[in-house]
Amino acid sequence: MSGGGEDVTDAPEPSAGDSIEPTENDDSAESDDSAEPTAFETTRRDGVVRLRRAGVEWLSSGADGGRWETDAAYNLSIPDGWPRTDLETYVDDRLERAGFDERGPALLTGVDIADARGARCGPVTAIVTAGLSNPAVLPMNPQGGALPDGDLESATDPGDPVGTVNVLVGTTRSLSAGALANLLTVAAEAKTATLLEMTGFPGTTSDAIIVGHDPAGERSEFSGTATVVGAATRACVRDALLEALRAHYDGSEISAPPSLEAAKYGLSTDVAADVFDLD
Repeated sequence: MSGGGEDVTDAPEPSAGDSIEPTENDDSAESDDSAEPTAFETTRRDGVVRLRRAGVEWLSSGADGGRWETDAAYNLSIPDGWPRTDLETYVDDRLERAGFDERGPALLTGVDIADARGARCGPVTAIVTAGLSNPAVLPMNPQGGALPDGDLESATDPGDPVGTVNVLVGTTRSLSAGALANLLTVAAEAKTATLLEMTGFPGTTSDAIIVGHDPAGERSEFSGTATVVGAATRACVRDALLEALRAHYDGSEISAPPSLEAAKYGLSTDVAADVFDLD
């Protein structure tokens, strides 16, 4: 996990291709002089990346998730040999050590936060980290199997952080309750489509997403793929994920597994469900 450095916020003009890039001397985000005041701010420091805007309502699929009303959401790198512990206490301690004084929903990853990448398009900002050491596949012709007998913690060796695909999405629009929930689905679809195209895997065993909206922004009742918010989210997640994969694997000693069998961890859902007709 990368060390600390001066924090730099990033809020350039909206563009699908803008990304968080590490500086030469620290793991902070580069800054653009042409700040766009309506965009979400991004800051990377001490193994933590923050997506921030005042007054945001978030919906998180991660640990300690659900709905939050707070200014910031986070993604944190966990170090090798990390002892699983009380997650809330661990996150609070990491945020304090990194100099972030706002609590908020947080995701954890075994991927170095220096490999995080971001994208902006229209009213949406996204940040993604991506590692594939624990792919999860879904065969269309399952050969039969059993349901898992536990959670991720029982499926991996203690202290070994696994890769994951974590996605933070924020929109300056004000969304209805249904549109906010649907935005998480839109982000997940974009993540899955991109991963399938680039890796053949739909995801990993520990992927998580946080989406947020500004209740004071321009109102959007819907967030589907045919809307401005939905289309912008798809573009941002796709482009940030592509760059995050390149950042994590290009020029690295590690490589994305070519198959489930070649992965250090991972699983295939081989159990078949009982299908029935409706009355």
